[in-house]
Amino acid sequence: MIPHGVAVAMLAAMSVLAASAGVLVVFVPRVEQPMFLPLLLWLGAALLSAALGFAPLYGIVFLAIFLLGIVWHVGINASYDERGGATMMFSGLLGAASVAFVVAIAAVLLHRPAAIYADQHGRAVGSFILPGELAGYVLVIVPIALAVASLSLHPWLRALAAFAAASGIIALALSFSRTGWVAAGCSGIAYLLLVVRDRRRQRSLAVAIAAFTAVAVALAFNAHHDPSENYTRLSIWQTALGIVRRFPLTGSGPFTFGTIYAHLRLPDGDAVAYHAHDLYLTLLAETGIVGLLAMLAAWMRFGREWMRRFAAAKPHARILSGAIVAGLIGTLVQGIIDTSTLVLFGLWLPAMALALASARFGMGESP
Repeated sequence: MIPHGVAVAMLAAMSVLAASAGVLVVFVPRVEQPMFLPLLLWLGAALLSAALGFAPLYGIVFLAIFLLGIVWHVGINASYDERGGATMMFSGLLGAASVAFVVAIAAVLLHRPAAIYADQHGRAVGSFILPGELAGYVLVIVPIALAVASLSLHPWLRALAAFAAASGIIALALSFSRTGWVAAGCSGIAYLLLVVRDRRRQRSLAVAIAAFTAVAVALAFNAHHDPSENYTRLSIWQTALGIVRRFPLTGSGPFTFGTIYAHLRLPDGDAVAYHAHDLYLTLLAETGIVGLLAMLAAWMRFGREWMRRFAAAKPHARILSGAIVAGLIGTLVQGIIDTSTLVLFGLWLPAMALALASARFGMGESP
């Protein structure tokens, strides 16, 4: 979508920022980091898988991105309660998201770039690789934006959050991601269960969300989709299970699914598949039982710690933290039939930190 030189310059700038963040995290305040050890264990499982896998160089890329995600998580958790820390985080997050959503919407309306528009059958994808990645991004950002729009004391931040929420919803609709729509419905129901105390209102709204989601998916099931793709996942899942049977303990190695798939794919399968179209099956195939158990252990640690903080949180903190976790639940649902490295690296780790910190400190703004 942008000239090659600009892309390289952006990558170089982000590398410098990443290195700076890695150095600066050493100097952040020493605060409780309940996820640090579980995330390191997960990183260690990925390292083992990469060392024993078929493409250690691919593993290095996976580990580098994962390590940066841990740095991001630690930095958010440590700096959230600093003066202006939460405001800066949410303004940066929602500002970047607004740009991404506007680009995705404009690209569909203008049919540009033409090659991407044609390849994706007119679905919104924007600066992401696939419409499903855009949908995963929306799942986390929009609940945060809605909560910030209702809670922030800064008018400019409320306006930014409202714009991010509105543009995100439009982008999700234009993505025609059936998985994303279902996951968004599950996210909305999860938020009701977490935050709304009125049981009658909770049930009625949950039924309304479920019904609206079902109708939307049913009416637009094949809209902007090639119907022949509806059953391709079945063959890919079977091939993924074949990889698991051959390398059950530590997997084939991070980011190697596409390479192994080319040798094991079934006759009716797609010629190319870079993942298993199931986040958990992809992790199991690439990092084995060890990697999947490490991931589950990290989520269990997060769940226990978050529930402890959420139970003691003030009402405004419950709204914000509950919204963040509802978005995370949406990505967990999406992961059942889709895979997105953006969700794994760019959303789970920082959103976990935001959920834990906001449960304790709310918006972090003084009245």
